[in-house]
Amino acid sequence: MTQVDAHHHYWNPARGDYHWMPQDDPVLSRPYGPADLKPAMAAKGIDRTVLVQAAATLEETEYLLGIADATPHVAGVVGWVDFEKPSHRTQLERFAAHPKFKGVRPMIQDIEDDAWMLRPDIQWAFQAIVDLDLTFDALGFPRHLQKFFTILTRYPQMRVVIDHCMKPQIRAHSRESFRQWADGMTALARETGACCKLSGLVTEASENPTLPDLRPYADHVLDVFGPNRVMWGSDWPVCRLRVEYETWFDIAESLTQGLDSRDKAQVFGGSASAFYRLAN
Repeated sequence: MTQVDAHHHYWNPARGDYHWMPQDDPVLSRPYGPADLKPAMAAKGIDRTVLVQAAATLEETEYLLGIADATPHVAGVVGWVDFEKPSHRTQLERFAAHPKFKGVRPMIQDIEDDAWMLRPDIQWAFQAIVDLDLTFDALGFPRHLQKFFTILTRYPQMRVVIDHCMKPQIRAHSRESFRQWADGMTALARETGACCKLSGLVTEASENPTLPDLRPYADHVLDVFGPNRVMWGSDWPVCRLRVEYETWFDIAESLTQGLDSRDKAQVFGGSASAFYRLAN
């Protein structure tokens, strides 16, 4: 079974365009590259990965594609273009010609306007993703669920994956917040063809995440999307804010222990390979 990490990052803060990154953070504000991840991948039998953007610049996408060219385990890159600049369609077409470029991710969670994705002047980008048969990584919070529902139903042919289970606020869990998140995720699962990444949950939990904290969220995603539309991702090195790579992998294995071997293989490789069309 080929195992795939469907979501991780490599970065070098000295490049200067990771504007979200705290200065002098002991975990985040240091370089991370393939050599840093290789031991953990080997320990858990990860064969291929999808490298995801972490800066809202074209230059970072070029940087990631350069890493992918030199790194066999990087099977796909999710990059960035400026949705507010229709001229960036040319950049998107250029990126799409690269065999490892898979799609784009606007950093919607960091945009002040929650309705940004509905603006008429950026709809060209969603249509371009469809036209070029690329993927869209949906990065946001539970408050964005209804807006994403609008976009995904407006562009039903767009291949979409929801990042980090839409970041449910596990550390502030309440019956009401869980219900609102669960209802929104159920609507996306039933009314659209979106996939979902089983990633990011530990970061949204308390400093010492436990299986009982995480299980209701993982169970709901697996139930409504099904294993064929769920893919495991490490969100490394961000996951290191809570646990190391190997620990999150072990947690995810525990969260999926009720699945049979075929379904588990989908979550830990098959779904990502199919969605991102990763080369064998």
